[in-house]
Amino acid sequence: MSSNDPHVAKIAALIGDPARANILKALMDGRARTAKELAQIAGVSPQTTSGHLAKLSDGGLLGLAKQGRHRYYHLANAQVATAIESLMALAGERPLPKHHHHTRVAGALRAARTCYDHIAGKLGVCLFDQLIARGCLLPSGEDEFVVTAAGKQLFAGLQIDVDSIAQGKRRFARACLDWSERSPHLAGSLGAALADRCFKLGWLERRRDSRAVTLTRAGAAGLGKLFDLTPDQIAATMADTH
Repeated sequence: MSSNDPHVAKIAALIGDPARANILKALMDGRARTAKELAQIAGVSPQTTSGHLAKLSDGGLLGLAKQGRHRYYHLANAQVATAIESLMALAGERPLPKHHHHTRVAGALRAARTCYDHIAGKLGVCLFDQLIARGCLLPSGEDEFVVTAAGKQLFAGLQIDVDSIAQGKRRFARACLDWSERSPHLAGSLGAALADRCFKLGWLERRRDSRAVTLTRAGAAGLGKLFDLTPDQIAATMADTH
């Protein structure tokens, strides 16, 4: 047994609790939430939630931000989000209750959502596929990529300085397995920069209390032009899947 095995087992046990798993999934949109909000999401009492949050924080899975009297919890880093997304992919899809609300929410999540701070769902996978097909990204390792001259030109159209981002400490451009599509979307600091720019341009809008995001009319036009996608391709990407 390696020296890391006990720590791996500890992390797995932390994530394995249903309430704690729900807390972690709720924070996958990259936003911070209070203990009260997370208690409602997890479906347990505030006292029980407090214990779960303490364990997740001690295990290095959660971070804490204080603002006045309020305490906000968030995922510790992108690696935690990657682990949760991968586990969701391994777990597979569960049949949802045959209720219009549930199927509508499921369809919205599969169409477009955030995975921590990057774009996931059908839209995220589509954009990643286009980057590969157009020669903007080239593999440089098992799940790592480098940006080509064509890629730099594309990202420059979004006012994203690829060279500057690549200098950061975070992994630059990597494939993250999408739990609903079973195909990769773009993650890393480059994926985060792409998502951030789309939000700032008003191309994507967050939905309240959900990881699902809305692709606006301006976003459909902007991404369609940038990634050479036809209106029909954009529409097919964003169509709900039940």
